[in-house]
Amino acid sequence: MIELRSTTASDVGVLEIGDDLVVNRFGFGAMRITGDGVWGPPPDHAGAIAVLRRAIDLGVNLIDTADAYGPSVSEELIAEALMPYPEDLVIATKGGLVRSGPGQWQADGSPEHLRAACEGSLRRLRLEQIPLYQFHRVDPSVSLAESLGALVELKGEGKVLHIGLSNVTIDQLQEAQSITSIVSVQNRYNLGDRSSEAVLERCLYERIAFLPWAPLANLERNRSAAEIATKHGATLTQVALSWLLRRSPVMLPIAGTSSVAHFEENLAGVAMDLSEDDFAALG
Repeated sequence: MIELRSTTASDVGVLEIGDDLVVNRFGFGAMRITGDGVWGPPPDHAGAIAVLRRAIDLGVNLIDTADAYGPSVSEELIAEALMPYPEDLVIATKGGLVRSGPGQWQADGSPEHLRAACEGSLRRLRLEQIPLYQFHRVDPSVSLAESLGALVELKGEGKVLHIGLSNVTIDQLQEAQSITSIVSVQNRYNLGDRSSEAVLERCLYERIAFLPWAPLANLERNRSAAEIATKHGATLTQVALSWLLRRSPVMLPIAGTSSVAHFEENLAGVAMDLSEDDFAALG
C-alpha cells in the first residue's frame, strides 16, 4: 500500500522550463478550485484556500491557472492563499479564452484581448511579471503570428518572462517556434487519449515542458490500469499519474482538485514503482 504522508513533489525530480525556472515535476492545476462548470466561486472557499496551501507545503512549486477559470476566480484565490509567494514558486497562467457561462469557452486571440487578459492576470495575481504565460487556444479568426506577436510585445515589456502554448497541433507548435521561443505546451493527454503524441515527441526533442491537461480522464474502462492498481494497492489515478511521469522526462502533470485529501492521494502516485511489464501493459 502506498503511504500518503511520506511523499512530496520533490520526490519525482525536477524539470527546467526555459533557462531559469527549475520546478518539481509534479504541479497543481487550479481549475477545479472554482465553481461548477469552472464558473463562479468555489462552494467551499476555505477548502480551496487549504488545498493551495497544502500543495505548497508538499513541495509543489508550479501552479497552473488561467484568467478564464472562474473567470478570474482561480487567480484571485491563488493570491489570497499564497501571498507573499515562496521565492521558488512558478505561477503559470493563460489567456485567449472568454467565458459567457458555465462550461462555455470561446477563443479570442486578438492582440487587444491578449494584452488586456495578461494585464488583468498581473493585477489579480499581484505580480509584476508572470513567469509563464500560455496562449490558451489558437483563434481560427486570428493568425497565430498576430496572437503571438502580442505576447512577444508583453515579454519585451517585462510583463511576461516565458511564453507557452496550449491546445496546439504539431504544425502550430512548429510555426510558433519560428516566431518566438516556446518553453511549454499544455495539451490534453492521458492513458486513454494520446492524440497529442506527436506534439509530446516534439517537446521531448526540443526539451519543452509538456503539461498534460485532463491527466486523469478515461480511466474507468482501462482494465490494465485496474489490474495494476490492485497489484500495488493503489488507486487508478495514482497509476495514471505514475505512468505519465514515466512516459517522458519532459512530462509535468498538473492534476487539480478542490480537496486536500484527494490532492495528497494523487501526489502519492509519484511513489509508485511501475515495473517494465506494468508500463508495457499500459502502453
